[in-house]
Amino acid sequence: MKRRFEVLVTLKEGLLDPQGKTVEDALPRMGWTNVSDVRVGKVVEMTVDAGTEDEARSTAEQVAAKLLANPVIEDVRILSMEDVT
Repeated sequence: MKRRFEVLVTLKEGLLDPQGKTVEDALPRMGWTNVSDVRVGKVVEMTVDAGTEDEARSTAEQVAAKLLANPVIEDVRILSMEDVT
């Protein structure tokens, strides 16, 4: 069974986000004065081939924890997408 996942990696709350601040500072100059609290992260999409959905999710969680994110400064959310045929 192949399952598709989206891994969202963001800085933990309370940490400075220089990229988010740069984007936020540029928004009013571009006409968007109603946007605030911008945070920048990364999205990684992956397909995992495993026997069950739980095994696939476990693999995605392991990849995220060991390779995609620094658990000291980043949070990870894993979203299940559609089945891949």
